[in-house]
Amino acid sequence: MCLDALNAGAYYRPETATVLTVPVSMATSICGLSEGPDFRSTLSAVNAMHSIGPLRHELSSRAAPDRGWRITSIIASAISVVLLLVVFGAKLQRLQVSSVLLVILVVTLCTVVVVHARFLLHLHQQHRQTASALLTSEHEFQQMADNIQEIFWMLDAKTKKTLYVNQAYETITGRSCQSLQENPSSYEEAIHPEDRSHVLAKLEEATRTGRFDERFRVVWPTGEIRWVSVLGFPVRDSDGSICRLVGTAQDITAQKQAEEQVAKNLALAESAWAESEALRKATLALTQDLRMDFVLDTLLQSLTELISCECARIWLVEGDTRLFVAREKLRETPKKRPNYPLTLDAADIPFLQRILGSQKSVLLSDTKREADWHTFKGHTHLRSWLCVPLVASQRTLGLLSVGHAQPDSFTREDLRRAQLLAIPAAAAIQNSRLYECASIYGSELEKRINDLHEAKTALEQSEESRKISEDKFQKVFRSSPVPFSITTANEGRFLDVNAAFECRYGYSRAELIGHTVHELKMWEDPAARSLMLAQLQKGGPVRNVITRLRTKSGDIKLTAYSADRIHFDGLECILAVSEDVPQYERERGN
Repeated sequence: MCLDALNAGAYYRPETATVLTVPVSMATSICGLSEGPDFRSTLSAVNAMHSIGPLRHELSSRAAPDRGWRITSIIASAISVVLLLVVFGAKLQRLQVSSVLLVILVVTLCTVVVVHARFLLHLHQQHRQTASALLTSEHEFQQMADNIQEIFWMLDAKTKKTLYVNQAYETITGRSCQSLQENPSSYEEAIHPEDRSHVLAKLEEATRTGRFDERFRVVWPTGEIRWVSVLGFPVRDSDGSICRLVGTAQDITAQKQAEEQVAKNLALAESAWAESEALRKATLALTQDLRMDFVLDTLLQSLTELISCECARIWLVEGDTRLFVAREKLRETPKKRPNYPLTLDAADIPFLQRILGSQKSVLLSDTKREADWHTFKGHTHLRSWLCVPLVASQRTLGLLSVGHAQPDSFTREDLRRAQLLAIPAAAAIQNSRLYECASIYGSELEKRINDLHEAKTALEQSEESRKISEDKFQKVFRSSPVPFSITTANEGRFLDVNAAFECRYGYSRAELIGHTVHELKMWEDPAARSLMLAQLQKGGPVRNVITRLRTKSGDIKLTAYSADRIHFDGLECILAVSEDVPQYERERGN
């Protein structure tokens, strides 16, 4: 079929008897060479074609002696012509021709006949060798084309009809080469209908530009869809016009599926990252302020940002089964809205009672399938409903619920996000309640601290009454039922404690004086003391901070801690008051 399609770029087609010049670099691209079995089989065919080169060189070297024979033949022919003319002229003039001249003429004619006979024999042998090399090259090229996995194709640039394809056409398109021979344009039917117009337009453009590089889908007769990558290159005639398009088509279905899987995984990763970021921000927002109003407002905002809904509510539990709406957000505000929050008793609504008792989340895709839904006051218009209990310390503090007027509006992913939000939300509500309790006790402690500040102010008013003031301070310090301690600001070394402090923590005064709080490991979390020192350094006192301190026996006491900076014996010190949180101690005892 071709002598040098990959080496020198000549492509021969017997039907059209034309020789087309193709660039060598293009020939490499046509064959679709890449590392692998196809590359090795193609490379072996190319190497076999390269063996034609020495044959041509050998034929050229043999032609050199033939030039001598040609020259001899020409000279002998010229001499024969001259001698014939001489003999013919002598005959015309009836002159006697020398026998020597006749002998020379005969020898010369014989020489011409022998030389021409040898030359014709040599041409015949050379033609046979060339034909054999062509057949060998064509056979090896056909082997290469039939064994590579890519389609090797050739189209007529004017008619866009197929001139040649290899056997890979059947493997990749599911159609036979025979069908393409019967209808050279039937390859268009293999192109996916959604891609066909675009691909054919690009193919028409390639007949002018000479470049074709497209990825598109092909449809098998069975309906299976596969992806191919097609490259095309121009073949120009002697005038430089594009008369053929040649190229390769490679099955990239596996590659395309891998790309789609990677894109899907990236989308899932981005979605997971966005979700985790939203939950992180919600968790941080819930811990920024312990006031209940702030916690509930932040929780409602985070819930509506994570889940798209028409109705979002935060329910808090009062008693065992009593529920009230602490916060809500409705897409459509009702015309008549009561001034008091919505309240109900879960004992009257069986499925709510089950949620509170089991502490398990519920997703109702269609509320009409719930037999007791009509008893749920204020929710009968909702068709989709999702509810997650707020559980902290094994106690149900409330519920998070979202609803929608359309059925099947929520998914398992929405339920999972609500469950993740409920974990920090329950902790924030519990901490807020503890904060409110601590605030009550803190007010009493603040009064006592104010009394101490008044005593301190009186001591600082006059240097002359300093001793008297110190005596008063010592009396207050010693006799107060509230635990007092004086430590250095930097080291936390005890300088003095009162009897109430000794009683509460189990240490004697002698065991404390001269030792630091770090040596005695009194703070369960040393970072809490660092935060307290940072606040004191800003110039403000510490008021009613709930912390955890360790006694001598190792018990941990939940403590309402207040402190301020003072000067004691010429040192910058911290005067601290630490008291039990009575309600916490009673609950722990129960």
